[in-house]
Amino acid sequence: MAQIVVRNLDERVVAALKARAALQGKSLEQTVREILAAAARPGAEERLALADEIRAMTPAGAGASDSTRLVREDRER
Repeated sequence: MAQIVVRNLDERVVAALKARAALQGKSLEQTVREILAAAARPGAEERLALADEIRAMTPAGAGASDSTRLVREDRER
């Protein structure tokens, strides 16, 4: 696991994080870890942009294959 150090945090921020951790019955470290993990996840806008990029890679007019037919053909071999 990687580690980071954040310097010069406002004491009020640290106090608020400690209070939040205490209310959740967690350590300050665990609370901060969860906050950072949530912040690192892509948001809806980023996910939509990625979907558009993937969609753009599909040739125009290329339809999806009929997987039912393909499975049947494979089973008949």
